[in-house]
Amino acid sequence: MTAESGADVGGGGDGAARRVRFVAPRRVEVVRTPVETPASDEVRVEASLSAVSPGTELLVYRDQVPADLPLDETIDGLGHTATYPLSYGYATVGRVTAAGADVTDDWVGRRVFAFHPHASHFCVDPSTLVRLPAGVTDEDAALLAMVETAVSLVMDGRPRIGERAAVFGQGVVGLLTTALLARHPLSKLVTFDHYAARRERSLSLGADASLAPDAAGESFDTGDGRADISFEVSGNPAALDAALDTTGDDGRVVIGSWYGAKPTELGLGGRFHRSHIRLQASQVSRIDPAHAGRWDKERRMGLVLDLLADLEPSRLVTHRLPVESAPDAYRLLDESPDEALQVLFEY
Repeated sequence: MTAESGADVGGGGDGAARRVRFVAPRRVEVVRTPVETPASDEVRVEASLSAVSPGTELLVYRDQVPADLPLDETIDGLGHTATYPLSYGYATVGRVTAAGADVTDDWVGRRVFAFHPHASHFCVDPSTLVRLPAGVTDEDAALLAMVETAVSLVMDGRPRIGERAAVFGQGVVGLLTTALLARHPLSKLVTFDHYAARRERSLSLGADASLAPDAAGESFDTGDGRADISFEVSGNPAALDAALDTTGDDGRVVIGSWYGAKPTELGLGGRFHRSHIRLQASQVSRIDPAHAGRWDKERRMGLVLDLLADLEPSRLVTHRLPVESAPDAYRLLDESPDEALQVLFEY
């Protein structure tokens, strides 16, 4: 990243870039480094906002990521394991301010989304960037990765007309999944979360009912009182047991949570054995083979970009903090989930 840039607008202000770094369990710092000059085949992005993932980033913050598992082999810079110190994050919005001599397209000045750790300035291969439409705000674009995950979950679940659906967990991904499911002709959509404020948001996004997890039981007043399809996106291993209990025989449970190193115990000794319930892991980094004949990541991203302005995911943002306050942001998400739903870093 030392080659002369082919074009350059803007820069690093005081000449320093700011990067968030996880240095130990529940310890985050913001470090200052020189603003890089892009290599001949790179562009430099100057960030405006980045979104904190309350799920996966809190696993890193709490040291709950399996030590031998790469963070994400599909994202440049995240193919390493979670060994402190490390940078993490994957939802940054900014503008291209410089381009290397061999970058042929007119990238400078473009507004982009990057799957990149939290940083004010960084250099990347332009092919890894998502160009943002003019009608999408930076705030909505910062939640692109969350919307993509919700889209992937619903695609993998394949909800059918008239089905009864349940969603466990009404964090950002859970709420966006609820918003997408509410557009389907389901007979009933019930969501579950510990926090009343999140349940209220769930109802505003189209859930027919939103209950505390201990009220799961038989939550549907038709048929066998159980769901045809359940989505588990709470990040809490205990919720998977509740999802199994809430799902009827021959139903499906789509597991979107990443539990990391948290132990998971399932009560499979009862009705599950004869239930023919299907468990499906769903993770956004790959397209399910069931869709691969017609869908690829590019087509799915096109759908996500179309949905951003319509869904307005920025309405789920509860806190905007300068990136220098990153330690406070993670502490807030860790200790006050009833108050903090989605945090954006401002640069």
